[in-house]
Order: sequence, then C-alpha cells, then structure tokens
Amino acid sequence: MKSTITVEVTVDKDKVPDQIKWSATDSTADMLQKAKATMLSFWDGEEKSALRIDLWTKEMMVDEMADFYYQTFMGMADTFERATHMQPLVADMKAFAKAFYAKFREAQLVENK
Repeated sequence: MKSTITVEVTVDKDKVPDQIKWSATDSTADMLQKAKATMLSFWDGEEKSALRIDLWTKEMMVDEMADFYYQTFMGMADTFERATHMQPLVADMKAFAKAFYAKFREAQLVENK
C-alpha cells in the first residue's frame, strides 16, 4: 500500500509563499487543504542529518507562529514519547514548550502596552 502527500506552494515575484495547500491520499478531505505554514522534516540515516523545509505565508501572524511552534513542540514531545518511552525527557520538552509560549505571551503584553 502507498500513501502520497502533496504540498503545493504558490509564490510571489520574490519567491515568498502566497499560498500553501496540501492533500493526502489517506485524507477524507475531497479538496486541497489550506495552510499558513508548514514544517517538513526528513531524517537522512546515511548522513545522520535532518533535512527540513519550513515555509509560511505572508498572512501568518506572529501570534499564529507562536501557537504553531508551541503545538509543534508539544507534538514532537508526544511523538518522542511514543518512540522512546523516555518520559523524563518528554517532560523536559513539554516544560520547554510551555516556558517558550509563556515568554512569548509576556513579550506580546509588553509590546502591546
């Protein structure tokens, strides 16, 4: 069995993403789904390095980026727990995510005064 994930990126004249859309053959959605940002990572086992594609559209607000990072950190922690069962490290990852988000919110309050 094979599953395909497709990501379509429309860029402006400066090659800055205007739109990000995606679909997956295993999805129940009939149409391309819109996204304001994406992080895609692959592990190269031979080179022992991560290959990454990070994109976001011009419409992505700073507060949305902070939410996106917080949720991504938490999701990475959950995945690491399922893969390794190293709960103390997972707790550290989640504590970092929460501290990151709290510092962001504090900075936003100061900035918006």
